[in-house]
Amino acid sequence: MVAGRLLSLVLAILATTPEALSSPLSESSLHSLETRGRTHNGHETTDRPVVFPWPLTTGKSFKKIPRTTKTCFVDAKGNGQDDAPAIMAAAKECKNGGKIALLDDLYTIASPLDLKLNNVDIEIQGTIKFTDDIGYWEKNSFKYEFQNSSSFMQISGKNVNIFGGGTIDGNSQKWIDEHAVNNLVWRPVLITFYDLDTAYISHTNFRYSPNWYILVHTCKNVIFDNVSMAGGSSSANAPANTDGWDTYRSDNIVIQHSKIDNHDDCVSFKPNSTNVLVQSLDCNGSHGISVGSLGQYPKYFDIVENVYIFNITMTNATSAGRIKVWSGEYAKPPSWAEGGGGGHGRVNNVTWDAIRLKNIDYAIEITQCYGQTNLTRCSEVPATLKIENVLFRGMYGTASKKYDPKVGSLVCGGPENCNNIYARDINIQPPSAKSPVFTCTNMDQALLDIPCA
Repeated sequence: MVAGRLLSLVLAILATTPEALSSPLSESSLHSLETRGRTHNGHETTDRPVVFPWPLTTGKSFKKIPRTTKTCFVDAKGNGQDDAPAIMAAAKECKNGGKIALLDDLYTIASPLDLKLNNVDIEIQGTIKFTDDIGYWEKNSFKYEFQNSSSFMQISGKNVNIFGGGTIDGNSQKWIDEHAVNNLVWRPVLITFYDLDTAYISHTNFRYSPNWYILVHTCKNVIFDNVSMAGGSSSANAPANTDGWDTYRSDNIVIQHSKIDNHDDCVSFKPNSTNVLVQSLDCNGSHGISVGSLGQYPKYFDIVENVYIFNITMTNATSAGRIKVWSGEYAKPPSWAEGGGGGHGRVNNVTWDAIRLKNIDYAIEITQCYGQTNLTRCSEVPATLKIENVLFRGMYGTASKKYDPKVGSLVCGGPENCNNIYARDINIQPPSAKSPVFTCTNMDQALLDIPCA
């Protein structure tokens, strides 16, 4: 009976097309326009954008958010003075049904922003820029248990819109240089959405994060649409761990129509990410769109389930589609700040579909030895986390010369751990023009329409 259900699920995945996943937008999927512009200090507020999943949907609804009833303008102090208290005061005054209008050119943030909101618009036209006092932020940033993460700013509550064409800037250079000599330094996430139900973040720029750009933590019903992310370094030291989005303990999340230039995962589905749709992204310089890492902590059961990745352009990346699972026992590479392994869980019903590649080290990468440098030991104590019902489809383009002619690696810790892993319509060319090959270990190669060596 179980095998029959699994087969039915995989057949359904293989039969699915983007047209089948799309559905006409219901009235509840459309979000009202805020049509009343207001002028303050020579700046005018703008209409709230209409945001909805397109062209695909998650199959779950996204609610209409009520109009705002008042506007709280925040005047920047200038001269490097801290604008966080004024923003916090506006959030308190307008926290139920108001708009927080950040219309000035530059807001300096020298203390944490903790915004608890209900039916609130945040319009950012200028730049919110965090100070780079490493010692201060190590002590005062918001701390989260998962992977020892911290954040400059967190937004929680219900029914939140963020828009306006402005920028949130993490001012990362000092952290980049400090991390090069001290990998234990706390580097804040640029912004964390925490315990948030129903939010639409659009037409916003995220720049120079010291760590991950966006952490979606314990959220549901959130859409990111038409945003951009970019960073870099003015020194010889490269940015590290600058994931675009990390979803964690979150459900019904859409990430779409955005451009990302970063140095780690373009999108990463951390533990207990369910019903996530990622579509129409342009990712450059990343580590791909990744499931995991999972299985890091033995006391937790990690789930990533019902995830669809569609219509992605991936350029200059280490991987395009990746699943990374820690091994069956604790391990810690010498250069890593944190180790892990021995956790349990499952990856189920995940699809990469219509992925355009240019200069990619691996088109597909599956590992259950993440973080384990001793591969012999990894085989002796394999991961127990299951990977099932995964499809890679419609991936085409060029590989880099790094592993030429190998263009992918699908390695499971044991044959019982990976079931119903499919690859269809894969066409990746190495630069040498040799025939492309994939490493395929502990996989049912009859389901893989790729040249396994």
